[in-house]
Amino acid sequence: MPLPPLTLSLQFGRFDDVATHRAALPRHAVTRWLRHALERAGEFTVRIVDTEEGRALNRAYRHKDYATNVLTFDYASEPVVMADLVLCAPVVAQEAAAQGKPLAQHYAHLLVHGALHAQGWNHETSESDAEAMEAREIAILARLGFPNPYACTPR
Repeated sequence: MPLPPLTLSLQFGRFDDVATHRAALPRHAVTRWLRHALERAGEFTVRIVDTEEGRALNRAYRHKDYATNVLTFDYASEPVVMADLVLCAPVVAQEAAAQGKPLAQHYAHLLVHGALHAQGWNHETSESDAEAMEAREIAILARLGFPNPYACTPR
C-alpha cells in the first residue's frame, strides 16, 4: 500500500547549534518518517525551537512552565490530517544523549509520536491507550529501521 501524501513545512528557529539539528533533520528524512506514521494525507508544519520558545508555548497552551520535547497542535484529522509539531532542540538533544541515541533517531521517534497524537492517539488517557500508542510507535519505527525507543528508557 502506498504511503499517504504529505505537505511539509520544515522550520528552524534561531538558536545555538542549529546546524547540528538541521543535519539530523534533512527534509527527505522528516517527510519519510511522517508519511510512515500517517493513516491518510497530511499537512504538517514542523518547527524546531529553542528552550525559550518551547517553554513559552508549553506554558501558553498546556499550562506547564517548562520546555518539553514535542508539542502537537492538531487542527483536523479528516479528510486530511493537519497539524503543527514543535520540537525543542535542547530538550531533544539532552534526551538523546541521556538515552545514548543518535539525535536523528530520537527526532524520528518524536515526530512519529507527534503525528500519532495529531491522528487522535493518546497515551495519557489510560494504561491501555499508552500501551497501544507505544506498540504503534514501535511498529512504525521498526519499518523505518529504528530500534524500539522504549526498550531501555522509561515511559
